Formats: sequence, structure tokens, C-alpha cells
Amino acid sequence: MAKASSVKIKLVSTADTGFYYVTKKNARTMTEKMVKRKYDPVAKKHVEFKEAKIK
Repeated sequence: MAKASSVKIKLVSTADTGFYYVTKKNARTMTEKMVKRKYDPVAKKHVEFKEAKIK
């Protein structure tokens, strides 16, 4: 069987609130670390979220 091309990642808030989102990304087409600007409900504003490994 073929291996899945998508992997689960954790997007951690750069506002150091400890909040994170879990999402999937295609590891073959997106080889660099993912950075998204999303809402952090703890900080109550939009901040950048950076990719981290799920443990």
C-alpha cells in the first residue's frame, strides 16, 4: 500500500499563550514549515501560528 502524503501538524501560537491548532499538510508539496495568521482566543487577537511536531 502507498504511504499517505499528508501528515498531522500542530500550529502553536507565537503569543506564548499555549494555544494551538491541529491540522494536516501535504508533506510532499509543502516542504518548509507552515506559518499561518489565525485567531488566538486566549490573547483575543489574530497572531502568527508556527508549525511544531505533535508528540
